[in-house]
Amino acid sequence: MEAQSGQKSGRRLTLYFAAAALAIGGIAALMWQPATVARGSSGNNCPVSPCPTAVDPGPRPLPADAGTFYSTLTTNQNAITNRLTQIFTEVNYVAGGPLVKTVGLGPYFNSNQCTSCHAYPAPGGSSPPTNPLFGVYQLEGATNTMPYFISTNGPVIVARFPYQSDLVTPDGGVHQMFVIDNRTDAPGCTTSTGPAQYNFTQAQSQNNIIFRQTTPTFGEGLIELIQESDIINNMNSNLTLKASLGITGHPQYSDDDGTITRFGWKAQNKSLTYFSGEAYTVEEGVSDEAFPSENDDNPNTASVDAYPSCMPPFPVSPGTNHTKGVPDDRNDTGEAPKIGVNFPGDLERFSLFMRFLSPPTPGQSTTSTQNGFQQFQNVGCNMCHQISFTTPNASIAALSNVTANLYSDLLVHDMGPGLADNVTQGQATGDQFRSAPLWGIGQRYFFMHDGREQTTVTSSGTLPQGNIVNAIEDHYSLGNGTYPNSEANQVIINFNNLSSGNQQDLVNFLRSL
Repeated sequence: MEAQSGQKSGRRLTLYFAAAALAIGGIAALMWQPATVARGSSGNNCPVSPCPTAVDPGPRPLPADAGTFYSTLTTNQNAITNRLTQIFTEVNYVAGGPLVKTVGLGPYFNSNQCTSCHAYPAPGGSSPPTNPLFGVYQLEGATNTMPYFISTNGPVIVARFPYQSDLVTPDGGVHQMFVIDNRTDAPGCTTSTGPAQYNFTQAQSQNNIIFRQTTPTFGEGLIELIQESDIINNMNSNLTLKASLGITGHPQYSDDDGTITRFGWKAQNKSLTYFSGEAYTVEEGVSDEAFPSENDDNPNTASVDAYPSCMPPFPVSPGTNHTKGVPDDRNDTGEAPKIGVNFPGDLERFSLFMRFLSPPTPGQSTTSTQNGFQQFQNVGCNMCHQISFTTPNASIAALSNVTANLYSDLLVHDMGPGLADNVTQGQATGDQFRSAPLWGIGQRYFFMHDGREQTTVTSSGTLPQGNIVNAIEDHYSLGNGTYPNSEANQVIINFNNLSSGNQQDLVNFLRSL
């Protein structure tokens, strides 16, 4: 899932907001509204004329063209891939799970396994076409209600509140959907002793809720290794063309060591290990060695350990799997490890799983997709969605000197008020997002950071017009005084002015990735 908890009663990471954002925060919280999008006669979004005529052919069908490990892994590396996959796909319980490592869920959580979000078209991917959360929210006797924004055929998304309850003080963090109250594997944690679900309907009425869907993890090991000099050199290339298109962009820098961060919708995370630790505690509530304290704070009080009955260790029978205390998950150097099971901790194994996953394999090239690739460059898409970088020598030989066709410059860009979410993370302000890597987009069902563009197959098997086309058009947005024009505006104008055939070929090219 897309983590980064943000700032929440001593539990969230600090967010650094620009002074200007602080000054307009209260006004923006009350005034921000999702953009109303005009539609052309084709049914596509049409924020600027001429309206596009291209039609999304829909996701390429299974089998998956992603989710395999590098064929060049060493014998020892390949020997652990099955176990890495088991860890990534395992279901976590509060206590009493089938394995000692599958415990620690909650007290707040969004789901109970990595593949609730990273599921399609294979483990490590993104939201599946059928939402799995309906099999999670009342599991083990839990009495959760499903938030209004989760639907059977919608994306797996998480909620963030841009502002705290005063609608002025910045928040920006993930507010988990579910709690462990009344679960049979959480004895003693009940409605009266445990946390309450957040009031998402109230946040909606205050226009103080935004959403994020997950980012796929295929090929992430290559992204982790791309040299900073290459990112900067690419940023400083083609400056005349970029200026004519209105494209700038800038890197995100770590507040810890000053290096370029690159994971997440706002490029807010530096490494896969850090990303794994954050996601584990934010999305599943499993505290770990990177984030060793529980997300146990009470949003209605400033007290510490507000829910002691919902904290480990739980009163389960001797010999039953449970955590002895925080962190829930750990590297078991303090105990006699069961070889191949306990050692190392899940964070290292999650990280290795993602590093060993190879990038998606593109579909078969055709005359249409070849022309579409040329049009992709002609209109200027590649000025943000940089086609490739090459990795340096790496300690994992399979990742050395690999051309990574990720279609991203790994910079964050202004996208205008139409996509703004009013959440600042690091140096990425409320309308700035990383250029999302496009590899694997051909088999994706949901698009944009909040999954607003969705592919739905009707009973007749046909697809509604314009899903990926709408995602293209969503990049266009005029400034409103709070946020500037989208840097993609001229590119979208260029796309809309292509001939119908060239538009369609470009869309076909995207669906081939």
